[in-house]
Amino acid sequence: MSFFDDEPDEPTRVTRPARPRRAATAGTAAGPPPVDVARRRQFVLFAGLAVIALLLILTVKSCSSTRAKNALKDYNREVTSIVQDSDRNVSRQLFDILNKGGSTQDVTAAVNQVRVVAHDDATRAKGLDAPDDVAAAQTNLELVMNLRESGVTEIGNQLSKALSNQPSATAAIARIAGQMQAFLASDVVYSQRVNPLITQALKDKDLGDQTVVSSKFLPSIGWLDANQVANKLNPDADTSSPSSSGEVKPGTHGHGLVSTTAGGVALQPGGTVNRVTAKAPLSVVVAYANQGENDESNVKVTVKVTGGGSKTIQSTKTINQTKAGTQGTVPIQLTSVPPKGTSSTMTVRISPVRGEQKTDNNQSTYTILFN
Repeated sequence: MSFFDDEPDEPTRVTRPARPRRAATAGTAAGPPPVDVARRRQFVLFAGLAVIALLLILTVKSCSSTRAKNALKDYNREVTSIVQDSDRNVSRQLFDILNKGGSTQDVTAAVNQVRVVAHDDATRAKGLDAPDDVAAAQTNLELVMNLRESGVTEIGNQLSKALSNQPSATAAIARIAGQMQAFLASDVVYSQRVNPLITQALKDKDLGDQTVVSSKFLPSIGWLDANQVANKLNPDADTSSPSSSGEVKPGTHGHGLVSTTAGGVALQPGGTVNRVTAKAPLSVVVAYANQGENDESNVKVTVKVTGGGSKTIQSTKTINQTKAGTQGTVPIQLTSVPPKGTSSTMTVRISPVRGEQKTDNNQSTYTILFN
Protein backbone atom coordinates (compact mmCIF):
# COMPACT_ATOMS: atom_id res chain seq x y z
CA MET A 1 0.00 0.00 0.00
CA SER A 2 1.33 3.42 -0.88
CA PHE A 3 1.99 5.90 1.89
CA PHE A 4 0.29 8.58 -0.02
CA ASP A 5 -2.96 6.73 -0.64
CA ASP A 6 -6.03 8.32 1.02
CA GLU A 7 -7.87 5.07 1.76
CA PRO A 8 -6.61 1.60 2.22
CA ASP A 9 -7.38 -0.82 -0.54
CA GLU A 10 -10.25 -3.30 0.01
CA PRO A 11 -9.11 -6.80 0.84
CA THR A 12 -9.12 -9.08 -2.09
CA ARG A 13 -12.06 -11.62 -2.04
CA VAL A 14 -11.29 -15.18 -2.81
CA THR A 15 -14.05 -16.99 -4.69
CA ARG A 16 -14.20 -20.70 -4.09
CA PRO A 17 -15.32 -22.89 -6.91
CA ALA A 18 -18.78 -24.63 -6.50
CA ARG A 19 -18.62 -28.09 -5.12
CA PRO A 20 -19.95 -30.57 -7.64
CA ARG A 21 -23.07 -32.65 -6.66
CA ARG A 22 -22.58 -36.21 -5.81
CA ALA A 23 -24.03 -38.63 -8.18
CA ALA A 24 -26.72 -40.89 -6.71
CA THR A 25 -25.30 -44.19 -5.72
CA ALA A 26 -27.01 -47.48 -6.33
CA GLY A 27 -28.01 -47.87 -2.62
CA THR A 28 -29.75 -44.49 -2.31
CA ALA A 29 -33.35 -44.15 -3.69
CA ALA A 30 -34.49 -41.00 -5.31
CA GLY A 31 -37.47 -39.17 -3.56
CA PRO A 32 -40.97 -39.30 -5.14
CA PRO A 33 -41.92 -36.57 -7.47
CA PRO A 34 -44.16 -33.89 -6.00
CA VAL A 35 -47.13 -34.99 -8.19
CA ASP A 36 -47.14 -38.53 -6.75
CA VAL A 37 -47.22 -37.19 -3.19
CA ALA A 38 -50.29 -35.07 -3.94
CA ARG A 39 -52.10 -37.98 -5.50
CA ARG A 40 -51.37 -40.17 -2.52
CA ARG A 41 -52.69 -37.55 -0.14
CA GLN A 42 -55.88 -37.22 -2.21
CA PHE A 43 -56.39 -40.99 -2.14
CA VAL A 44 -56.03 -41.08 1.64
CA LEU A 45 -58.50 -38.17 1.93
CA PHE A 46 -61.07 -39.79 -0.33
CA ALA A 47 -60.75 -43.12 1.45
CA GLY A 48 -61.33 -41.44 4.79
CA LEU A 49 -64.39 -39.64 3.46
CA ALA A 50 -65.75 -42.90 2.06
CA VAL A 51 -65.34 -44.61 5.43
CA ILE A 52 -67.09 -41.74 7.18
CA ALA A 53 -69.94 -41.82 4.63
CA LEU A 54 -70.30 -45.58 5.07
CA LEU A 55 -70.45 -45.18 8.84
CA LEU A 56 -73.08 -42.47 8.47
CA ILE A 57 -75.17 -44.66 6.15
CA LEU A 58 -74.98 -47.59 8.56
CA THR A 59 -75.86 -45.33 11.48
CA VAL A 60 -78.84 -43.82 9.65
CA LYS A 61 -80.00 -47.27 8.53
CA SER A 62 -79.71 -48.60 12.07
CA CYS A 63 -81.64 -45.65 13.46
CA SER A 64 -84.28 -46.04 10.76
CA SER A 65 -84.65 -49.75 11.52
CA THR A 66 -84.98 -49.01 15.24
CA ARG A 67 -87.62 -46.37 14.57
CA ALA A 68 -89.56 -48.78 12.35
CA LYS A 69 -89.48 -51.47 15.01
CA ASN A 70 -90.56 -49.06 17.74
CA ALA A 71 -93.38 -47.73 15.55
CA LEU A 72 -94.63 -51.26 14.93
CA LYS A 73 -94.49 -52.15 18.63
CA ASP A 74 -96.33 -48.94 19.51
CA TYR A 75 -99.00 -49.75 16.93
CA ASN A 76 -99.48 -53.26 18.30
CA ARG A 77 -99.71 -51.82 21.80
CA GLU A 78 -102.44 -49.38 20.73
CA VAL A 79 -104.38 -52.10 18.93
CA THR A 80 -104.22 -54.26 22.04
CA SER A 81 -105.65 -51.43 24.16
CA ILE A 82 -108.51 -50.76 21.75
CA VAL A 83 -109.45 -54.41 21.25
CA GLN A 84 -109.37 -55.23 24.95
CA ASP A 85 -111.57 -52.23 25.68
CA SER A 86 -114.00 -53.40 22.97
CA ASP A 87 -114.18 -56.92 24.41
CA ARG A 88 -114.40 -55.92 28.07
CA ASN A 89 -116.28 -52.65 28.15
CA VAL A 90 -118.50 -53.07 25.10
CA SER A 91 -119.17 -56.77 24.47
CA ARG A 92 -119.21 -57.91 28.07
CA GLN A 93 -121.30 -54.98 29.26
CA LEU A 94 -123.74 -55.24 26.36
CA PHE A 95 -124.51 -58.90 26.79
CA ASP A 96 -124.68 -58.60 30.58
CA ILE A 97 -127.40 -55.99 30.07
CA LEU A 98 -129.29 -58.10 27.54
CA ASN A 99 -129.08 -61.18 29.77
CA LYS A 100 -130.13 -59.40 32.92
CA GLY A 101 -133.04 -57.51 31.40
CA GLY A 102 -135.06 -54.94 33.31
CA SER A 103 -137.35 -52.06 32.48
CA THR A 104 -137.31 -50.65 28.98
CA GLN A 105 -135.94 -47.34 30.24
CA ASP A 106 -133.13 -48.90 32.27
CA VAL A 107 -132.05 -51.35 29.56
CA THR A 108 -132.11 -48.71 26.82
CA ALA A 109 -130.13 -46.22 28.93
CA ALA A 110 -127.50 -48.84 29.79
CA VAL A 111 -127.06 -49.86 26.14
CA ASN A 112 -126.72 -46.21 25.13
CA GLN A 113 -123.82 -45.87 27.56
CA VAL A 114 -122.17 -48.89 25.95
CA ARG A 115 -122.72 -47.28 22.55
CA VAL A 116 -120.61 -44.30 23.62
CA VAL A 117 -117.70 -46.61 24.47
CA ALA A 118 -118.08 -48.43 21.13
CA HIS A 119 -117.97 -45.10 19.30
CA ASP A 120 -114.82 -44.07 21.17
CA ASP A 121 -113.13 -47.37 20.24
CA ALA A 122 -113.99 -46.90 16.57
CA THR A 123 -112.67 -43.33 16.67
CA ARG A 124 -109.42 -44.41 18.31
CA ALA A 125 -108.92 -47.14 15.73
CA LYS A 126 -109.44 -44.72 12.86
CA GLY A 127 -106.96 -42.26 14.37
CA LEU A 128 -104.05 -44.71 14.66
CA ASP A 129 -100.81 -43.77 12.89
CA ALA A 130 -100.28 -47.16 11.25
CA PRO A 131 -96.86 -47.97 9.73
CA ASP A 132 -96.83 -49.01 6.06
CA ASP A 133 -96.11 -52.61 7.11
CA VAL A 134 -99.59 -52.90 8.66
CA ALA A 135 -101.62 -50.76 6.28
CA ALA A 136 -103.87 -53.70 5.35
CA ALA A 137 -104.31 -54.67 9.00
CA GLN A 138 -105.31 -51.09 9.82
CA THR A 139 -108.01 -51.08 7.13
CA ASN A 140 -109.49 -54.29 8.50
CA LEU A 141 -109.24 -53.08 12.10
CA GLU A 142 -111.33 -50.03 11.23
CA LEU A 143 -113.89 -52.34 9.62
CA VAL A 144 -114.03 -54.47 12.79
CA MET A 145 -114.65 -51.51 15.05
CA ASN A 146 -117.20 -49.97 12.69
CA LEU A 147 -119.18 -53.23 12.60
CA ARG A 148 -119.24 -53.32 16.39
CA GLU A 149 -120.20 -49.69 16.79
CA SER A 150 -122.99 -49.86 14.21
CA GLY A 151 -124.29 -53.10 15.74
CA VAL A 152 -124.51 -51.65 19.24
CA THR A 153 -126.11 -48.50 17.86
CA GLU A 154 -128.82 -50.42 15.98
CA ILE A 155 -129.55 -52.63 19.00
CA GLY A 156 -130.01 -49.50 21.10
CA ASN A 157 -132.39 -48.11 18.49
CA GLN A 158 -134.52 -51.28 18.45
CA LEU A 159 -134.68 -52.04 22.17
CA SER A 160 -137.73 -49.97 23.07
CA LYS A 161 -139.76 -51.76 20.39
CA ALA A 162 -138.30 -55.19 21.18
CA LEU A 163 -139.24 -54.89 24.85
CA SER A 164 -142.78 -53.72 24.19
CA ASN A 165 -146.01 -55.70 23.93
CA GLN A 166 -146.70 -54.30 20.49
CA PRO A 167 -146.70 -56.31 17.24
CA SER A 168 -143.59 -54.37 16.22
CA ALA A 169 -141.62 -56.27 18.88
CA THR A 170 -141.19 -59.24 16.57
CA ALA A 171 -139.54 -57.22 13.80
CA ALA A 172 -137.36 -55.37 16.31
CA ILE A 173 -136.13 -58.63 17.82
CA ALA A 174 -135.32 -59.93 14.34
CA ARG A 175 -133.26 -56.81 13.64
CA ILE A 176 -131.38 -57.23 16.91
CA ALA A 177 -130.60 -60.83 15.97
CA GLY A 178 -129.39 -59.52 12.61
CA GLN A 179 -126.86 -57.26 14.36
CA MET A 180 -125.43 -60.35 16.03
CA GLN A 181 -124.37 -61.37 12.51
CA ALA A 182 -122.38 -58.13 12.33
CA PHE A 183 -120.66 -58.98 15.61
CA LEU A 184 -119.80 -62.45 14.29
CA ALA A 185 -118.42 -60.90 11.10
CA SER A 186 -116.22 -58.58 13.15
CA ASP A 187 -114.77 -61.59 14.99
CA VAL A 188 -114.03 -63.37 11.70
CA VAL A 189 -112.35 -60.32 10.13
CA TYR A 190 -110.21 -59.77 13.20
CA SER A 191 -109.10 -63.39 13.58
CA GLN A 192 -108.50 -64.00 9.87
CA ARG A 193 -107.10 -60.63 8.77
CA VAL A 194 -106.09 -58.19 11.51
CA ASN A 195 -104.33 -60.61 13.85
CA PRO A 196 -102.38 -62.56 11.16
CA LEU A 197 -101.30 -59.40 9.30
CA ILE A 198 -99.93 -57.75 12.44
CA THR A 199 -98.25 -61.00 13.48
CA GLN A 200 -96.52 -61.31 10.10
CA ALA A 201 -95.36 -57.69 10.15
CA LEU A 202 -93.81 -58.19 13.59
CA LYS A 203 -92.02 -61.35 12.44
CA ASP A 204 -90.64 -59.54 9.39
CA LYS A 205 -89.04 -57.01 11.74
CA ASP A 206 -87.60 -59.75 13.99
CA LEU A 207 -90.19 -58.93 16.65
CA GLY A 208 -91.64 -62.39 16.96
CA ASP A 209 -91.59 -62.13 20.75
CA GLN A 210 -94.41 -59.57 20.62
CA THR A 211 -97.93 -60.86 21.38
CA VAL A 212 -100.90 -59.88 19.20
CA VAL A 213 -104.13 -59.81 21.21
CA SER A 214 -107.04 -62.07 20.26
CA SER A 215 -110.66 -60.93 20.24
CA LYS A 216 -114.12 -62.49 20.58
CA PHE A 217 -117.03 -60.07 20.68
CA LEU A 218 -120.00 -62.43 20.19
CA PRO A 219 -120.11 -64.69 23.27
CA SER A 220 -122.32 -67.38 21.73
CA ILE A 221 -123.76 -68.19 18.31
CA GLY A 222 -127.08 -68.74 20.08
CA TRP A 223 -127.58 -64.97 19.82
CA LEU A 224 -127.94 -65.38 16.05
CA ASP A 225 -131.33 -67.06 16.60
CA ALA A 226 -134.23 -64.61 16.90
CA ASN A 227 -136.10 -67.06 19.15
CA GLN A 228 -133.25 -67.12 21.65
CA VAL A 229 -132.97 -63.34 21.52
CA ALA A 230 -136.68 -63.11 22.22
CA ASN A 231 -136.32 -65.52 25.15
CA LYS A 232 -133.76 -63.18 26.67
CA LEU A 233 -135.46 -59.87 25.93
CA ASN A 234 -139.18 -60.46 25.56
CA PRO A 235 -140.49 -64.01 25.86
CA ASP A 236 -144.00 -62.80 25.07
CA ALA A 237 -143.01 -61.62 21.60
CA ASP A 238 -144.23 -63.78 18.74
CA THR A 239 -141.16 -64.86 16.76
CA SER A 240 -142.80 -67.77 14.98
CA SER A 241 -142.28 -68.26 11.29
CA PRO A 242 -144.08 -65.97 8.82
CA SER A 243 -146.25 -68.88 7.70
CA SER A 244 -148.04 -68.79 11.04
CA SER A 245 -149.10 -65.20 10.47
CA GLY A 246 -152.18 -64.20 8.55
CA GLU A 247 -155.86 -64.47 9.33
CA VAL A 248 -156.75 -65.92 12.72
CA LYS A 249 -158.83 -69.08 12.56
CA PRO A 250 -162.41 -68.75 13.83
CA GLY A 251 -163.25 -69.97 17.31
CA THR A 252 -161.63 -69.39 20.67
CA HIS A 253 -157.89 -69.51 21.28
CA GLY A 254 -155.65 -69.66 24.32
CA HIS A 255 -154.22 -71.54 27.26
CA GLY A 256 -154.47 -71.61 31.02
CA LEU A 257 -151.78 -72.29 33.59
CA VAL A 258 -152.86 -75.31 35.68
CA SER A 259 -150.00 -75.88 38.16
CA THR A 260 -146.25 -75.65 38.73
CA THR A 261 -143.76 -77.85 40.58
CA ALA A 262 -140.16 -76.87 41.37
CA GLY A 263 -137.64 -79.39 42.62
CA GLY A 264 -140.47 -81.84 43.19
CA VAL A 265 -142.43 -79.36 45.35
CA ALA A 266 -145.96 -78.45 44.23
CA LEU A 267 -145.99 -74.66 44.41
CA GLN A 268 -148.84 -72.67 45.95
CA PRO A 269 -149.47 -69.24 44.44
CA GLY A 270 -150.04 -66.00 46.30
CA GLY A 271 -148.42 -65.23 49.66
CA THR A 272 -147.78 -68.85 50.61
CA VAL A 273 -144.07 -69.52 51.24
CA ASN A 274 -142.88 -72.53 49.25
CA ARG A 275 -139.69 -74.17 50.50
CA VAL A 276 -137.47 -75.47 47.70
CA THR A 277 -133.99 -76.96 47.90
CA ALA A 278 -131.36 -74.57 46.53
CA LYS A 279 -129.73 -77.00 44.16
CA ALA A 280 -128.89 -76.35 40.52
CA PRO A 281 -130.05 -77.26 38.01
CA LEU A 282 -133.58 -76.79 39.28
CA SER A 283 -136.28 -78.74 37.45
CA VAL A 284 -139.56 -76.88 36.99
CA VAL A 285 -142.59 -78.66 35.50
CA VAL A 286 -145.43 -76.50 34.22
CA ALA A 287 -148.88 -78.00 33.61
CA TYR A 288 -151.07 -76.19 31.08
CA ALA A 289 -154.39 -76.59 29.31
CA ASN A 290 -155.37 -75.60 25.79
CA GLN A 291 -158.71 -74.00 26.64
CA GLY A 292 -159.58 -72.93 23.13
CA GLU A 293 -161.26 -74.52 20.15
CA ASN A 294 -158.11 -74.52 18.02
CA ASP A 295 -154.81 -76.32 17.99
CA GLU A 296 -151.92 -73.93 18.68
CA SER A 297 -148.24 -73.99 17.66
CA ASN A 298 -145.03 -72.48 18.97
CA VAL A 299 -146.41 -71.84 22.45
CA LYS A 300 -143.84 -70.25 24.77
CA VAL A 301 -143.66 -71.01 28.49
CA THR A 302 -141.30 -68.89 30.60
CA VAL A 303 -140.04 -69.34 34.16
CA LYS A 304 -138.37 -66.33 35.77
CA VAL A 305 -136.88 -66.02 39.28
CA THR A 306 -136.17 -62.57 40.72
CA GLY A 307 -134.96 -61.26 44.07
CA GLY A 308 -132.90 -63.18 46.57
CA GLY A 309 -129.89 -60.91 46.09
CA SER A 310 -128.99 -62.40 42.71
CA LYS A 311 -129.52 -61.47 39.10
CA THR A 312 -132.65 -62.53 37.26
CA ILE A 313 -132.73 -66.24 36.42
CA GLN A 314 -134.86 -67.06 33.42
CA SER A 315 -135.55 -69.90 31.01
CA THR A 316 -138.07 -70.32 28.19
CA LYS A 317 -139.25 -73.38 26.37
CA THR A 318 -141.37 -73.54 23.22
CA ILE A 319 -144.08 -76.19 22.82
CA ASN A 320 -144.33 -77.17 19.17
CA GLN A 321 -148.07 -77.84 19.29
CA THR A 322 -150.94 -78.07 21.76
CA LYS A 323 -154.25 -79.78 20.99
CA ALA A 324 -157.56 -78.01 21.55
CA GLY A 325 -159.28 -79.03 24.77
CA THR A 326 -156.31 -81.04 26.13
CA GLN A 327 -153.80 -80.67 28.92
CA GLY A 328 -150.06 -81.22 28.96
CA THR A 329 -146.84 -80.54 30.85
CA VAL A 330 -143.58 -78.95 29.83
CA PRO A 331 -140.32 -79.44 31.79
CA ILE A 332 -138.03 -76.42 32.11
CA GLN A 333 -134.60 -76.37 33.77
CA LEU A 334 -133.07 -73.41 35.55
CA THR A 335 -129.29 -73.63 35.30
CA SER A 336 -128.76 -71.69 38.52
CA VAL A 337 -130.66 -70.87 41.73
CA PRO A 338 -130.49 -68.05 44.29
CA PRO A 339 -128.28 -68.50 47.37
CA LYS A 340 -129.48 -70.64 50.25
CA GLY A 341 -131.67 -68.93 52.81
CA THR A 342 -132.97 -66.30 50.39
CA SER A 343 -136.56 -65.55 49.50
CA SER A 344 -137.36 -65.10 45.81
CA THR A 345 -140.29 -64.68 43.48
CA MET A 346 -140.91 -67.15 40.68
CA THR A 347 -143.13 -66.05 37.82
CA VAL A 348 -144.46 -68.64 35.38
CA ARG A 349 -146.09 -67.36 32.21
CA ILE A 350 -147.62 -68.90 29.10
CA SER A 351 -147.32 -66.39 26.28
CA PRO A 352 -150.63 -65.45 24.63
CA VAL A 353 -151.24 -66.87 21.17
CA ARG A 354 -152.77 -65.06 18.23
CA GLY A 355 -156.49 -64.57 18.70
CA GLU A 356 -156.39 -65.18 22.46
CA GLN A 357 -158.76 -62.89 24.30
CA LYS A 358 -158.61 -64.15 27.90
CA THR A 359 -155.06 -63.88 29.34
CA ASP A 360 -155.60 -63.43 33.09
CA ASN A 361 -155.04 -67.15 33.67
CA ASN A 362 -151.81 -67.34 31.66
CA GLN A 363 -149.54 -66.40 34.55
CA SER A 364 -148.94 -67.25 38.20
CA THR A 365 -146.52 -65.93 40.82
CA TYR A 366 -144.99 -67.95 43.67
CA THR A 367 -142.98 -66.98 46.76
CA ILE A 368 -140.07 -69.40 47.27
CA LEU A 369 -137.62 -69.75 50.15
CA PHE A 370 -134.53 -71.57 48.90
CA ASN A 371 -133.04 -73.71 51.67
